[in-house]
Amino acid sequence: MQPRDSDSRKENAQSAKAFAVAWSLPFQLIVPPLVGGGIGYLLDHWLHTKPLFMLVLGLLGFGLGIREVVRTAAMLDKKNGG
Repeated sequence: MQPRDSDSRKENAQSAKAFAVAWSLPFQLIVPPLVGGGIGYLLDHWLHTKPLFMLVLGLLGFGLGIREVVRTAAMLDKKNGG
């Protein structure tokens, strides 16, 4: 009975890790542009400029979010032997 219980635990652990990664991906995509855009908005407000910094930093945050998602996907692919 011991090997079967061990296999079940491993499957549960893998499922929990996959679930955690699935929930983290949307945050990796949404938070960086919001933070970059927010900082850009504050800089634009402080410097009395048009929304230049907000757009630039928001796009930079979006790029960083995409990079993190790709990095996470590559890490998962490597762990799964792909």
